[in-house]
Amino acid sequence: MSIVGFLSEKQRDRRFTEQLLSSPEGSKILECIQCGTCSSTCPLSHYMDLTPRRLIYLAREGFKDLVLRSRTPWICASCFNCVVLCPAGIDISGVMHALRRLALAEGTYPRDEVIPALSKSFYDEVFRHGKVNEAKVALAAKGLRGTLSMMGLGLKLWRKGRMSLSAEKTRSPSEIREMLREVAGS
Repeated sequence: MSIVGFLSEKQRDRRFTEQLLSSPEGSKILECIQCGTCSSTCPLSHYMDLTPRRLIYLAREGFKDLVLRSRTPWICASCFNCVVLCPAGIDISGVMHALRRLALAEGTYPRDEVIPALSKSFYDEVFRHGKVNEAKVALAAKGLRGTLSMMGLGLKLWRKGRMSLSAEKTRSPSEIREMLREVAGS
C-alpha cells in the first residue's frame, strides 16, 4: 500500500490548508489544476514517496500529518523545473520550502531522513552563532558514527581551508537571530 493508504475526513485539518494559503509560497495552491506537469518535469520525483502533484493535492485538502511526514519536500532540489512549467503559476519549490519549515517547526518530519536533521542542525548553528560549524552540523545530523565515517572527506576539506573545526561567531549573532525571527514571523 502506498503512503497515502486510505484517507478519511478525520485526518483533514483545514487550518493547515489556511496556514499554507496564508504563506506567500502557498497562496496559489488552490489554483492547481492537477495536470501533473510538476511531477513529470521533476528530475527527482522517482525518489519521492508522493509526487509533487499528489503532495499539492493533499496539502490543499488539509492532510497535514501525511504531507509533513512525507519525504518529498526534503528531496526537492529546488531546480525550479516545476515552477517554470506550471500552467497555474504555482511556486511549487516555494511550497516545498514552506512545508519543510512547517515540518521542522512542528517536529513532524520523516525521522529516518538525514536531510531534516541536517536542516535543523544548520539552522540551530546559524541561530546560535551567526555562522555554521560544519563539524557540529554533521555531528548533530549524523551522530558520532556517521560523522566518523565522513572523516576522510572532512580532513580533505580542512586541509584545503574549506572547513573549520573551531566554532566561529559573527560579531553580532543577536542581529542574525533577529533576522531569523523576523523571517519566521515569530
